Amino acid sequence: MARYRDAVCRLCRREGIKLFLKGSRCFTDKCAIERRNYVPGEHGLSRVKVSPYGLQLREKQKAKRIYGLLERQFRNTFERADRERGITGENLLKLLERRLDNVVYRLGFAASRKEARIMVTHGHLEVNGRKVSIPSFRVKVGDVVTLRASSGLQERVAENLGAGRGQIPPWLELQPEAKRGLVRGLPLREDTQIPVQEQLIVELYSK
Repeated sequence: MARYRDAVCRLCRREGIKLFLKGSRCFTDKCAIERRNYVPGEHGLSRVKVSPYGLQLREKQKAKRIYGLLERQFRNTFERADRERGITGENLLKLLERRLDNVVYRLGFAASRKEARIMVTHGHLEVNGRKVSIPSFRVKVGDVVTLRASSGLQERVAENLGAGRGQIPPWLELQPEAKRGLVRGLPLREDTQIPVQEQLIVELYSK
């Protein structure tokens, strides 16, 4: 499976905001945005006028990088969102939020979506009592996400839960002692908490 293997701090600098790709490092003074808040590369400090297409591209890249998807995965998700009823842009973000790796991150089991993806891929999570190792698995209302009792990450997850880095979204319910999460409903647009103008992504793919 293809993965992005280069320095992720460059992605935050390219988008000009914290994408929280490095876990706890993003909350310290070592964060790349805190130290060098300009676009990486030789011409990073120069001012460049951005075209309408450039704005659309940046929003798509921002969303793609926040959720850790490559282009084909993101495009397939958009096409599914376009087929569903409702506003395409909001459908897209809702589908991304329902990915299992994102749910694990939102529950606080992992410090970043990358760590959550590794947990899922290595088989440390269960959904409704069954092991699931597919990060793109989409949860449904009523699903129960649990850290497996045999997992060797019990202490790591407890540490992440104790850090309290983010607020649990209202569509999820956390039971920290049992390291269990419940999907209470479907996410709303205001629950996604990401600084993305999804309409620009729709306009980009509609060309």
